[in-house]
Amino acid sequence: MTTVFNYTKPFTLESGVTLPGYHLAYTTHGKLNTAKDNVVWIFHALTANSNPLEWWPGLVGEGKFFDPAKYFIICVNKPGSPYGSISPLSVNPETGHPYYHQFPVFTIRDMIKTYQQLKDHLGINSIFIGLGGSTGGMQLLEWSIEEPGLFEHIVPIATNAVLSPWAIAFNASQRLAIEADETWLEQKPDAGQKGLAAARSIALLSYRHYNGYEITQPRDKAFVELSKEAVYAADNYQRYQGLKLVNRFNVISYYRLSQSMDSHDVGRNRNGVENALKQVKARTLIIGIVSDVLYPVSEQEYLQKNIPGSRLLSIASDFGHDGFLLEYEKIEAALKQFIGEKTSHHLKVVNQ
Repeated sequence: MTTVFNYTKPFTLESGVTLPGYHLAYTTHGKLNTAKDNVVWIFHALTANSNPLEWWPGLVGEGKFFDPAKYFIICVNKPGSPYGSISPLSVNPETGHPYYHQFPVFTIRDMIKTYQQLKDHLGINSIFIGLGGSTGGMQLLEWSIEEPGLFEHIVPIATNAVLSPWAIAFNASQRLAIEADETWLEQKPDAGQKGLAAARSIALLSYRHYNGYEITQPRDKAFVELSKEAVYAADNYQRYQGLKLVNRFNVISYYRLSQSMDSHDVGRNRNGVENALKQVKARTLIIGIVSDVLYPVSEQEYLQKNIPGSRLLSIASDFGHDGFLLEYEKIEAALKQFIGEKTSHHLKVVNQ
């Protein structure tokens, strides 16, 4: 079930911008039990929506590890995304027109501040497990530091404590592609779409891996021609994925959300990153993807080193960063062991 939560009080962002209010679209599956101890809070990545059954079907759904018959599963569409929460397409109550390019940047920490209000509205006092991959993992880490006693377990996947210069450079290159579209600054929902397609193509190079393209887009692969310029399957695939995103996402949202990721730094105003990570009290399983070139395993090793009592699982995959969505069988096996253990001292995770 997808619902909209409306917060009608002034809300000040880290940037100093004050909004008259905001709204969040969130999806729930299952029911909150009497003890209110069966909450599973899932955080989505960059361009997903609030329904994990659609983008994480290997882990969430009837008969899956996170079964609505057992858990109360909640996922919020993060601010800035065009899938129901406040975004550049929302009407600015002060002007009566859509925000478009005037929409401010929500930092990862700002996002968590909005979720806290929703949590209180729902009467949730504890979360059995929180998990998320990529920028979803950033939100999870930020919240587990902001409220150390809230989560019993957390599983940050293919993520980091601070966005690296390497990842910021990828985001900047994508924004440059958007800015190169001559329609980018037009005040309308479909402005900058060619730039968005190019940006998505750049992003894919960071999401996937050399081996993945060899497997799925080999030179001799037959394909349905998308463009006369597309001679090879990999070329065709890049164009197809760009067009696919254009047809389902908004370019200003994409631009702003990339800036949200750039803001990620759990140590900001907390006496440094290591000090911040030491505030985490939840039992923690960190999962990394060995072939991830965007958030390499060294970043998850850093998390494991600095989050007390945490464990690290490094998963082998041919699909790079996107392995956090595709290698669900390995992730499920790790979750079964992790949740089944009574204490983190007994957890033994072996690299796969």
